[in-house]
Amino acid sequence: MKFNKIYLLLVVFFILTIGCSDLEEEVLDETSPKSLTNKQAADGYMAAVYGRLPDIYWHTNYFALQEISTDEAILPYRGGTDWGDNGIYIALHQHNFSTYDPNLKSTWSHILQSISRSFTALEAFPLLDDPNVKTYVAETRAMRAFYSMLTLDLFGLVYVENPTGPRATIIRGDEAVTYIESELLAVENEVNNAVGPGRITQGAIWGLLARLHLNAAVYRNPYADNFNFTSEDMDKVIMYCNKIINSGSYQLSTDYFSIFNDDNHTNKELIFAVDQRSDLNGHNRLAYFSLSGDQFPLTNFPNANGTDGPAITPDYYNTWEQAYAPADPATMDPRFFQQNMDPNLTCATAAQYKMNRGILRGQQYGLIREKGAFVTCPDGSFKIGKLFNVTRNKPNLPVDFTKQVDYTPTGSEHNTGYRVLKYEFGKKSDNGRNKGDADISIIRLADIYLMRAEAMLRKNNDVAAALTDVNFVRASRTATTPPPALSEMNLDFLYRERGFEFYWEMHRRTDMIRFGKYEGTWTEKSNNDKTKRIFPIPQEVIDAATQFPGYLVQNQGY
Repeated sequence: MKFNKIYLLLVVFFILTIGCSDLEEEVLDETSPKSLTNKQAADGYMAAVYGRLPDIYWHTNYFALQEISTDEAILPYRGGTDWGDNGIYIALHQHNFSTYDPNLKSTWSHILQSISRSFTALEAFPLLDDPNVKTYVAETRAMRAFYSMLTLDLFGLVYVENPTGPRATIIRGDEAVTYIESELLAVENEVNNAVGPGRITQGAIWGLLARLHLNAAVYRNPYADNFNFTSEDMDKVIMYCNKIINSGSYQLSTDYFSIFNDDNHTNKELIFAVDQRSDLNGHNRLAYFSLSGDQFPLTNFPNANGTDGPAITPDYYNTWEQAYAPADPATMDPRFFQQNMDPNLTCATAAQYKMNRGILRGQQYGLIREKGAFVTCPDGSFKIGKLFNVTRNKPNLPVDFTKQVDYTPTGSEHNTGYRVLKYEFGKKSDNGRNKGDADISIIRLADIYLMRAEAMLRKNNDVAAALTDVNFVRASRTATTPPPALSEMNLDFLYRERGFEFYWEMHRRTDMIRFGKYEGTWTEKSNNDKTKRIFPIPQEVIDAATQFPGYLVQNQGY
């Protein structure tokens, strides 16, 4: 078996570390025991294709690139002691990206390792006598196309296998869009539709094709002053969205936050997601990242807390205020906030204690911890009270989340900025970082409706049809009073609606670029350099390519 067809200019890992699939998991490499059955080998290769997906979706990898680089999230140097990290999060937010940024390197490495594993699996499958091989080949090609979409979106390039040479071919622009489309179309009817949402299905392929064509204008010419959204692309967006909607396989969730619960694997709104069920060693980092270090969500784990990471910017928060003024958005839109705990409780049983979700503002209340244990009431229940920044050695500073957050000493304190708890804090997470069970959404049905609405606006300004789709999604959240119907629609309103629906879901950077907002000014960011739409290729990768002159060229502006 050949293992040298793809040279990805990084430390290429061919040992197939297994970690994310329903498949029977085996660690496979060239020296794997000959006693493995063909089925075990096939399942192992297939599982490895997904193995790095949870790592890509870590808080400091894809999340940081897609959210902290935007007007939605900001991560200051908290109190001058936390999250300084040599200024990388400040640089990310201000669009002063460095080719040495460790988070960029980590994200690149995980994605490219996944592509490398896909190539390895595709070489191995034809040699295995197993009835699943044809389906596995299709699934692997689709996953390779998905990973290629990530490199195209983030870094502006795609690696394509070169069967006759030692190195992959690098493509960009329209050639890259055409390649990804062709790979997805080639396997559209060959994948297993009973394995979602944690694995590729036909619905996932249609969703990826819709997303590809919606962003194709950007991918073809990422530095354009004005993007050319062609009717042909918009027709394809509409067509693939229609296929998903008309399939009847998915449905919008009546309870918005249930989409992000730790038992969401069977939620019918999810089309494609990172499978994080408990036996797959999922992480809890999207839940813990924004919370205070003195917020302890679980009564049985006194070491499971937040980390005082990113907050939402005042600019993003203002979009909610402006949409619902003079009313509080928490009373108008169930996507903004979910009240799960009685604010009048002073003592609570384990069953009664449950964190509020959504955008958290003002003074926070919760479990009181002293000397590493939670304080109890006389009846044995848990004492609930006003929280202070005790874990930060600031016992007089309340955990009182403020609207204002910036890079000044006052604006960088541990209590500044409204926080987000969208994904449910994993009930088994004993340290707050690990054992998250919530599947991480990559594509869900609400995005299909909003992509279709956008395509109809961009194609022929079909306001009525777009408004119908947007209001259909809004009206679906009937577990509580849904947000009021909108009476008007244009691209700016749709952009705002995407911000309400998909906050903290790693859409924001891609949306901002497509809507022409990424060079704007917001809290602590004024850089309007359009070359920052694409991240730099990590310097280590560029250095490794110097032995092949002209093979890998750094992106503009770096």
